[in-house]
Amino acid sequence: MQTAISMSAARSRTTRRLTTGSLGFHAQQAVEKALKVALVLADVELPRTHDLEFIAKLVREAGLDLPASLSGTEWLTPWAAEFRYDEPIVLDRAAALSIAQHAVAWAGSLLAQRSGEG
Repeated sequence: MQTAISMSAARSRTTRRLTTGSLGFHAQQAVEKALKVALVLADVELPRTHDLEFIAKLVREAGLDLPASLSGTEWLTPWAAEFRYDEPIVLDRAAALSIAQHAVAWAGSLLAQRSGEG
């Protein structure tokens, strides 16, 4: 699962050695994939976008409760591509890592709930 790979890279012991662009990208991807897990579980067609604000809106519209820690993650959206190589802004590395960890944990809990229903 790409989210697991993204999280593994983001939280590895070499996090300090990751470029800001790489860390931002993996954190953004972890959040994006976690939100898309929720959409799949809600039988919502996946959008072809990296826009975290838009994807989070779809999650809420599907009737799912988005954890407070995942509200307001749109600041990671540009790290999907634009800032990955150019790094024109400062990334709050600790916040990015924390949000990514919360996102993956939330997606994991959704999957665990679903598997418990079957």
